[in-house]
Amino acid sequence: MFERQPAVAGMFYPAEPDKLKASIEQYLQEANPVSTESGNNIPKALIVPHAGYIYSGPIAASAFAQLKNLKNIIKRVVLLGPSHRVPVLGLAASSADHFLTPLGAIDIDKSAVEQVIQLPQVHIMDEAHSLEHSLEVQLPFLQECLGSFKLVPLVVGDANSDTVANVLNLLWGGPETLIVISSDLSHYHSYEQARLMDEKTAHAIESFADEEIDYDDACGRNPVKGLLKAAAEHHLHIARLDLRNSGDTAGSKDQVVGYGAWILN
Repeated sequence: MFERQPAVAGMFYPAEPDKLKASIEQYLQEANPVSTESGNNIPKALIVPHAGYIYSGPIAASAFAQLKNLKNIIKRVVLLGPSHRVPVLGLAASSADHFLTPLGAIDIDKSAVEQVIQLPQVHIMDEAHSLEHSLEVQLPFLQECLGSFKLVPLVVGDANSDTVANVLNLLWGGPETLIVISSDLSHYHSYEQARLMDEKTAHAIESFADEEIDYDDACGRNPVKGLLKAAAEHHLHIARLDLRNSGDTAGSKDQVVGYGAWILN
């Protein structure tokens, strides 16, 4: 049995289970669930940031708080995030049986992985997962909100929106399947410049204008653009939950990283 071990516990989030659980509970308590235009309170997808919790935790919690009372409905999470350490052509799946966090083991949906690696753009590449934080930091939030669920983790590299949307459509499922896209926004600009850039990116996301999201706008632009493509095809609604940066949470305002959260129904 192969288990993917935590790589950033104790750095991006607390390594001690009690401290981790308490920090997540606090973030969730401070976030408020919202009603969406669609009238459907079961989200199909979330877009969330992936920095250290002290920086992006409050913004991520605004999305994960929407999962309240959905433990008995959402049973599978398709999780996509960008590759920060390893060059990836297409999308990288994992051969692991479980992904571990300080809160326990998450079962991988092996049948879904077998299905998706039949696509030419998806391949097993465990080295893309071993140190990648963009997926890992979402897992404790998901464990706290959903309890038991199966995971389909995919690291996204060089892939266009059609390529990613094709993967998402294959795994789309029904209300039991939640798609989570992990992406920060602009990186290392001044506070005011970042606010302008991130507002422009937010408008593109909320207009389903994936072609307007460029390299400097979001580190997870490829999975975000793929989701927007698929979401438009499925006629989903999108709502902004939060849009801030590290200068608003725990960092200086000299050079900031942007964070946004959205829900799609």
